[in-house]
Amino acid sequence: MRIGLLADTHIPEVAEKIPPELIETFRGVNLIIHAGDVYSSSVLDDLECIAPVIVARGDDDDGDIRLDKRVKPKQILNMEGQKLLVVHERPFTLRFPEEPFSLMFPPWQDKMVAEHGNDGLPDIYIFGHEHHPVVEHVENILFINPGSPTFLNYHRGLGTVAILDINSGEANVRIVQL
Repeated sequence: MRIGLLADTHIPEVAEKIPPELIETFRGVNLIIHAGDVYSSSVLDDLECIAPVIVARGDDDDGDIRLDKRVKPKQILNMEGQKLLVVHERPFTLRFPEEPFSLMFPPWQDKMVAEHGNDGLPDIYIFGHEHHPVVEHVENILFINPGSPTFLNYHRGLGTVAILDINSGEANVRIVQL
């Protein structure tokens, strides 16, 4: 299964519409996952012309986007032997920008279970909010932030998305610069 990942489109605030480069990059995906801060349901309509779309609501997703059936506070998916959790923010913070993840107290796994239930920890944790790409393995969980196709590092213009391939229980991800 091939999945297109994106987050933080902020349309129409920072761009008028989905960039054509994103549409071309996602051509042929089986599913599109948006990790929040969509702003407008028209974005999801445009993406749905490519593949089915599911969304985790972002902290800035207000108004009519909250009524869209594709948008939920979190999404939990089981695909090809992998459990995916999609939310807008990751469950822990960075110590310093140049360092990898920092653990919280209580430990971040406990925080995830407290926030997302006792379904067990995911294999893949997809998030947005930070506006820059992240691909990190932390204690057997693959954390993915695709960045932003329109507002990367809080700068307007072409940014990044990700392609996640899951086959026979194995996940591979690549960040794509648009």
